[in-house]
This record gives sequence, structure tokens and C-alpha cells, in this order.
Amino acid sequence: MTAEQKKKKKKSLKSWIDGDMLTSPFLSRQIGLIALVAALVIVYVSNRYAFQHEQVEIQELRSKLNDVKYEALARSSELMEKSRESNIQKYIVEQGSELKASTKPPVVIKR
Repeated sequence: MTAEQKKKKKKSLKSWIDGDMLTSPFLSRQIGLIALVAALVIVYVSNRYAFQHEQVEIQELRSKLNDVKYEALARSSELMEKSRESNIQKYIVEQGSELKASTKPPVVIKR
């Protein structure tokens, strides 16, 4: 490296540190592009954050849905168990009611 190249390199580094590069013609021509890239980066980051937030919410809702399904299945089986004829007869006897099961088969009415 010659002394002139070192001086030019130092001047360039000094201009970056001092902020003189911000007023250079090249950068002033490209300021619109730089602003567009910055805006796209912000949109990209916010979109990614929103997507991750939606995914977490979907997982929570799926978990709640499974819990509700299993609870509904448990309630359905409890209801089925309580509505069996033998359990109903046992409940009637325990309550001391005079109701009894019919000994005659049901009659089908034709239209």
C-alpha cells in the first residue's frame, strides 16, 4: 500500500466515524431504497411475531378443545350409565317409590 492509499483509507474511515458519509451524493441518492429496506424489515419482523403469536394461540385452543372433548365423553358415559334400566330400577327402589317395571311388552301403534 502506498501512502496515498493509506491516507484515502483513513479518510474513508474517518468520514464514516464523523458521519460525513451520510451527506455523500451516493447515499443521498439511495436514501429511498434504504428507507424501503428498513420498512420491509420492520414489516417482516412484525409479521413473524404475529404469526408466532397466532401459532401459540392455536396450540392453546387445540389443547382446550381436546379437554372439552374428553370432558364431554366422560359426561356422556356417566349419563349412559345412569340411564340404564337396571340403574333406574335400583334408584327407584332406593327412593322407596311404588313404581315397578312393566311386565307387558310395548304395543306398536300403526298409522
